[in-house]
Amino acid sequence: MDVLSPRSLDEALRLKSEHPGAVPIQGGTDLMVALNFDRTRPEAILDLNEVPELRGWSRDDGVLRLGSGLTYTEAMELGDAFGALAEASRTVGSPQIRNRGTIGGNLGTASPAGDALPPLLIEGAGVELASVRGTRRMPIEEFLVGVKRNALEPDELIAAVHVEPSGQPQTFMKVGPRNAMVIAVCSLALVADRRRGELRAAFGSAAPVVRLVRAPLDDAGFFPDQVADAASPIDDVRGTAAYRRHALRVLTQRALERCLA
Repeated sequence: MDVLSPRSLDEALRLKSEHPGAVPIQGGTDLMVALNFDRTRPEAILDLNEVPELRGWSRDDGVLRLGSGLTYTEAMELGDAFGALAEASRTVGSPQIRNRGTIGGNLGTASPAGDALPPLLIEGAGVELASVRGTRRMPIEEFLVGVKRNALEPDELIAAVHVEPSGQPQTFMKVGPRNAMVIAVCSLALVADRRRGELRAAFGSAAPVVRLVRAPLDDAGFFPDQVADAASPIDDVRGTAAYRRHALRVLTQRALERCLA
């Protein structure tokens, strides 16, 4: 297995075009597990750690651009600028994983349990995809197409996420067997957008993809049931479908109490 080590985004895109089967790696918190358990054996690994264009975040006229290499530790520093994502980032793994894991990796893996995905969904994030052919953007709802499946073309890389935070009260919660170092049994991000008169919630680990639910602000009393009804959970080793649906109802109620206080 070859390891390709570009030093710029242009070089990374050229290598991805020449080696479409190359799997990108930056934090490696998902890929290294798959390699160690021999679940995957790609022809090449595309190491993006030395590509400066993928790092950090910036703000332009109220719109945040989060580089795909933004780590959870860095996302925690967003604070009130993107509260739900900062909260979600604090719940990810251990400090070592937060220092290595990236927003782009969460999107690329496209797991319905990805902690960064519900916050991005409630704020209408768009994913910037780049290739030697140019760049394009698509809503995150269209980018996530199934369990660990996304809309990337073979020659594309995730360059960034663009989001215009609403600045409205929001939060993130999740349920697991313990408080850290676990994959969520279910998770929820919620924003009470008083400016639009709208509630938006997105949940993970309770459907094949992270799913968004909307309702008028005046329907807050019915919203926990609406969120639970939108789920299509399964039974697995981490929890039953019935428990996940119940937990979503409880999480939504608690998130509403927090955001509407």
